[in-house]
Amino acid sequence: MPILRTEEDLNALPASERIRYRLVGADRRYHANDNIAAFIREGELTELKAEVEQQLKGVLQALVIDTDSDHNTNDTAKRVAKMFVDEVFKGRYVPMPSVTEFPNIERLNELMIVGPIKVRSACSHHLCPILGRVWIGLMPNEHSNLIGLSKYARICDWIMSRPQIQEEAVTMLANELQERVKPDGLAIVMEADHFCMHWRGVKDDESMMTNSVMRGAFLKDANLRREFLSLLSKKG
Repeated sequence: MPILRTEEDLNALPASERIRYRLVGADRRYHANDNIAAFIREGELTELKAEVEQQLKGVLQALVIDTDSDHNTNDTAKRVAKMFVDEVFKGRYVPMPSVTEFPNIERLNELMIVGPIKVRSACSHHLCPILGRVWIGLMPNEHSNLIGLSKYARICDWIMSRPQIQEEAVTMLANELQERVKPDGLAIVMEADHFCMHWRGVKDDESMMTNSVMRGAFLKDANLRREFLSLLSKKG
């Protein structure tokens, strides 16, 4: 990338290049499942959608789809651009949702389970949907921050609304909750359908993927881990 010395030079670039310039200048990673909201300025998401729309028009042309005379695809590029930036990948482009935290006044230290939380994502490999459920187990301590039930769903949505690999998504969710709640133990289980298997390739409609992250007390205490998993199986 050329070295730009003035704000005028930077403003002359497309929004995607300005954002990338800031990321590279800060030596920040911008993989598909990274949040880059801190590097996006006011109004740039609107510009970015327009760029994505233009690129998608090129994709449709390369697929030999006549978007001029086909009324079904006249606005497909615009719709898909809006869907990517504002909806299914919004977790890349917007800051973490506001999450109110409360001190653990009552010094709760018993197992808490949240879920199932419905999650929607897309696989990084084919951008096919991932639809699933997440369960979260927590062992708080007197220093833990407690958050409202709906906030777990908001945090899940923020992380999952990016192109993801399920194993990485669960780890990212665990990291975020560990940092916010600071529990003695944290357990996350995710079960999901991957449409890259249902829709393409082997076209297997039955297979699901389940994976987990166990930390702290859940990792050290086999009885606690069994209790958590047993309660999950009863919830279905």
